[in-house]
Amino acid sequence: MRVLVIQNFDGTGLGQLRPALDAAGAEIDIRALHDGGALPERIDDHDALIVLGGGQNALADDEHPYLPGLVDFIRDFTASGKAVLGICLGAQLLARAHGAQNLIGGAREFGWCEIVLTPEGREDPVLGALPARFPIFQWHDDHYMLPRGASRLAGNLVSHNQAFRIGARAYGIQFHFEADRALVAEWNERFAGWIAEREPDWGSRHKGQAERFGPDADAAGAALARAWVSTISS
Repeated sequence: MRVLVIQNFDGTGLGQLRPALDAAGAEIDIRALHDGGALPERIDDHDALIVLGGGQNALADDEHPYLPGLVDFIRDFTASGKAVLGICLGAQLLARAHGAQNLIGGAREFGWCEIVLTPEGREDPVLGALPARFPIFQWHDDHYMLPRGASRLAGNLVSHNQAFRIGARAYGIQFHFEADRALVAEWNERFAGWIAEREPDWGSRHKGQAERFGPDADAAGAALARAWVSTISS
């Protein structure tokens, strides 16, 4: 099982996806496109695609000229019927790849927030592994409209389309289910300047949120990671 991972920003990582992929015996191929990495020439070389988050928006082609090519690659990979997972920016790019409008700004969430599954989400083979309501870590300003024909799987009051599926095995997840408490703590250090500027009270909020919501969020994230990895066919 070969899994292609697209990294769009320094400091992002697989988090809770890593142990799920390791348990499945996956070979992980990470390409840092924001730092000069290249996409594979063929989609046939990999059994699944993961597109991680990033600080840029999904329409920032001028600043990040690799994005149009990545969007085309995501579209082709989805059309192949293989497993696809877009997280945060990755979900926004998956929506863009399938003709949906990206909404820049106006959907700011940071910290652990509640997610609610839709009726379709509760029946979904991946999202159905989660409780009907659960807390999970969020870090985004942007959002997207639902692609035509996609199944809406989860939402909340800030971002209506928190999770969606295209076809049988392509998933867009706005929230950072991969970010358990350990990864959030790592982000606190790595991105301390940005957080202090944008979320000046996070230092006082973090510990209480982590203690209150972290255990359930980590359990939900691990369950989602395992459920998505189970959709990969080698």
